[in-house]
Amino acid sequence: MHVKCFRVENFRRLKSARVDLELERTIFVGANNSGKTSATHLFQMFLSQQPRAPFQIYDFTADCWEMFESFDIDSGDPDADLPRITFDLWFEVDDENLHRVLDLLPSLDWEGEPVGLRMVYAPRDGATLVANYKEARAKAEATTGDVNTSYKPWPQTMVEYLTKRLQQEYEIRYYALDASECSDGLVPNAGYEPFFLGTHATGASRIVDSIIRIDFLNAQRHLSDGDSHGRSEDLSKRLSRFYERNLQKLDSDIDALGAIADSEERLNQHFADVFGPTLERLGEVGYPGVADPGLVVKASFNAHGILSTTAKVHYALPGSIGAGSGIEQMLPDQYNGLGFKNLIYMVVEVLDFHQAWADAEQDRPPVHLVVIEEPEAHLHAQLQQVFIRKILEILPNPESDFQTQLVVTTHSPHIIYESNFRPIRYFCRSVATNGLHYSEVKNLSMFYDDEEVPTREFLQQYIKLTHCDLFFADAAVLVEGNVERLLLPLVIERFVPDLRSCHLTILEVGGAFAHKFAKLLNFLSLPALVITDLDSVALPAPTGDEEKDAKRRLSSCSTDTPGAVTSNQTLKQWLPKIDVIDELLAAGIELKAPAGADGSPGLVCVAYQTKETVSWQDAAEDRAGRTLEEAFALQNLDWTQSVDGDGLGLRIDKASQLSIEELHKELFKRVKGSQFDKTAFALSVIAAAERSWNSPAYLVDGLTWLRQQLELVVPDEPAIQAAEESVVE
Repeated sequence: MHVKCFRVENFRRLKSARVDLELERTIFVGANNSGKTSATHLFQMFLSQQPRAPFQIYDFTADCWEMFESFDIDSGDPDADLPRITFDLWFEVDDENLHRVLDLLPSLDWEGEPVGLRMVYAPRDGATLVANYKEARAKAEATTGDVNTSYKPWPQTMVEYLTKRLQQEYEIRYYALDASECSDGLVPNAGYEPFFLGTHATGASRIVDSIIRIDFLNAQRHLSDGDSHGRSEDLSKRLSRFYERNLQKLDSDIDALGAIADSEERLNQHFADVFGPTLERLGEVGYPGVADPGLVVKASFNAHGILSTTAKVHYALPGSIGAGSGIEQMLPDQYNGLGFKNLIYMVVEVLDFHQAWADAEQDRPPVHLVVIEEPEAHLHAQLQQVFIRKILEILPNPESDFQTQLVVTTHSPHIIYESNFRPIRYFCRSVATNGLHYSEVKNLSMFYDDEEVPTREFLQQYIKLTHCDLFFADAAVLVEGNVERLLLPLVIERFVPDLRSCHLTILEVGGAFAHKFAKLLNFLSLPALVITDLDSVALPAPTGDEEKDAKRRLSSCSTDTPGAVTSNQTLKQWLPKIDVIDELLAAGIELKAPAGADGSPGLVCVAYQTKETVSWQDAAEDRAGRTLEEAFALQNLDWTQSVDGDGLGLRIDKASQLSIEELHKELFKRVKGSQFDKTAFALSVIAAAERSWNSPAYLVDGLTWLRQQLELVVPDEPAIQAAEESVVE
């Protein structure tokens, strides 16, 4: 038996989302503020066996606040119209555990379909809530004060009222769901009313507590062997607590008890010798009297007390340094690294969670869900991979009828790429047409099953080997090669600086492989800019020899060659699906960034060389480069053909005597030649930090499109200047 999936509505960014869980391990990934932590907090607030964190008005999705504000307290139906948070939990149940979910079965005709439990955070009594709100509003309106102040008595609105009274007015209700009354995605059909089981106050929560146990290992575990507060944890005290709850006690260990008794007797004699003179002097002031008890200082030892108060974690140094000197090679806990402390703490906690679940005094729940937030803290890459690979293996062998499921939230590519796509759940930030910011959850196991095997394996190997952070980025930029990867940050800094505030992941994939990312990017709904080259090719001119002409093959050519086509698979198979160079040069944004099937703006745009005005020695022509290096040279002829630009590798002999067309042909030959060092060219551009130069327009145009997709506001230059002047003043 295990959790199959859960659905949530109206909880923070999760307006309406379904999350599927794997049998053993599921990994939540996504950019910051995408809803990963909210998905785990949902379990804490609805299911935690510990005291539940109280709901607040801010836990409702932002558009729910408008519904609270617009609710008509005179004619509205509060039980139907006021927002509620819904949490559906679906289980796969085997025959051996069927008896545990009898209360949730819609009928006795169960045939193995998922068993569902709905939890709803809803008004206790809508009419009472409205009456209480009206009473509070009446008191507020009757309160008089200084009309010249901005203070207004509480509450002025329904949201203000529930900010203070939500826990009194709302409660958790429990329902049994019938899979036959739901769609294939387990969304209840319209008009279906689940069977009401009761409320948290009436004990209905015991049903879910008997089925599933939830434990949480929160992020930011600060470990030391000094005094600690809040989330910080003394590692020795943590081990002491683990010993007290789980490990074998000394009650039956005669040798250990004898050692403790001997130590206690010797220490008591020492206390008698030390405190004897002081206690005798008390008699001089009349204590103890005839009937008063005497004062004795006595030690009392037990194993747990020793571990929690005096025993400390130490680390034994390896090797033989100081061997034979009688010096104990031990270091206190604070001298060990944070990474290993974090690792030790997490392992002890997971073992403690498991033991507490296994030793449950009442009926043991068959499902144990362990949530670990950001285990990568302080761990280097290899240790992160070992942890996620081995964490389930440290637990005792699985028992029949019981299942542990692990949920990990992370920002580490080293953790998520330790496995294939199957366990990854990608939290994608989206914006509705009404402006609501919400999150969708993408189940990459579906992509894994649907994608063709060769492409899927290529993507998995590429992402794993490069450790790219695709799943944590605001947007992706796919580039042709090393030169684009090196120069793109510089182009952003100089020409589209507001993109520096975004998290962009730059993937060097080449024109021959970029199209393999098309389905993955579309599945993730991630904005992406594909920067590639025209790569124009053409057949050599016929020689008149039929045998030789039959063997002609496409070869590189300049973009103005008649009949030229592209050899770039990205342009031919993905965007804009055109192979004729003249048509590519004429293509507009509607072809480079086509709209979605529903008419929404496209999320992927391709950028390649376009015709630009080239100026050289008082002449000007519109020309297009074949590659980035060629396009850069054409837009910066004064620099590339000067002595200062010699390091770029693009300087042509006697360039001053050549026309623009002739110079373009020579540049084409230079860049295509085997002697041209593209990396040296890129590094030379980077090294010329103080020099001004022009970027090829297609790069700036593509980055500007990406900025618009990310809804970045271009800074107002006059406003910035005025602000800077005011600071100076």
